[in-house]
Amino acid sequence: MKKNFFENIYKHPNIKKEDYQSIIKAHTKVEFLKNETILKEGKISNEYYLIKKGLFRAYVIDYKGNEITTDFFGPNDILIEVASLFLRIPSKETIQALTDCEVYKINFNAFQNLYSTIDGFTEWGRTWMSHQLFTAKNRAVTMHTQSASQRYLELLNAKPQIIKEVPLKYIATYLGITDTSLSRIRKEVLHQNQNLP
Repeated sequence: MKKNFFENIYKHPNIKKEDYQSIIKAHTKVEFLKNETILKEGKISNEYYLIKKGLFRAYVIDYKGNEITTDFFGPNDILIEVASLFLRIPSKETIQALTDCEVYKINFNAFQNLYSTIDGFTEWGRTWMSHQLFTAKNRAVTMHTQSASQRYLELLNAKPQIIKEVPLKYIATYLGITDTSLSRIRKEVLHQNQNLP
């Protein structure tokens, strides 16, 4: 079961079956409690996490002093602050556990070691980073081209657990709308689904 979890996240045709043992050994199981801060703004990230169980959010403080959620992370996601970890610069985001969580941690040096010793791991890293760039660009575009309702439905389809378990105020700032607008959208979506044949 544990091996399948790692194989699912680090999935790449160039990673050999025997390489997964080295990959698993490089990670340490860690548990976080609900509301625990994993990374604070201004600190340099020294590790990333594979999420086995639980939900996290990343957020920034805007110029008015409000918390704005920038991302959500759930089971089978990689919880990471890419710029801080790889460029070794202070994080602009804070990362917080939204539930009790179980993760597997890998520190920067262990990651670098895997990157230099396992050929397929390097290829996986490039593929994963390309996907992250695409996702970030897509989110930036949809914030301007989709309605709030469309963005809500997209989040509902992509990460239903977020909609079910995360406080409305966090979802609203992620979607770039007010709590009141989000409540109205949720009611509309619920009403439409009830009227489906």
